[in-house]
Amino acid sequence: QVQLVESGGGVVQAGGSLRLSCAASEGTFSSYPMAWFRQAPGKEREFVAGINYSGRSTYYADSVKGRFTISRDNAKNTVDLQMNSLKPEDTAVYFCAASLGALVELQPAEYDYWGQGTQVTVSS
Repeated sequence: QVQLVESGGGVVQAGGSLRLSCAASEGTFSSYPMAWFRQAPGKEREFVAGINYSGRSTYYADSVKGRFTISRDNAKNTVDLQMNSLKPEDTAVYFCAASLGALVELQPAEYDYWGQGTQVTVSS
């Protein structure tokens, strides 16, 4: 089994920045496409950003393009999400996820392992 643990969430004012980190326990981490999802109360879980196994390809939801950056360090078994210019609508629980498949996917059902989530609250 793979364990994923997110950290870095918190409360920030609109326009501020946060950096989320996801640490994986698995030694074959470098083979997994990874993604960040978020879920707000009453909303479905939505794709935020994804990164392929090597880190050479990244994908972003339109709502975060230009503001968020996903990266990975396979030597450290970590995936980060740098969030800049935060908006109140970014408020949600953020989850990291790993896939045993070959591709970054947009649907939560395509991911096999999930972290516990970390709360991000952006105040106006």
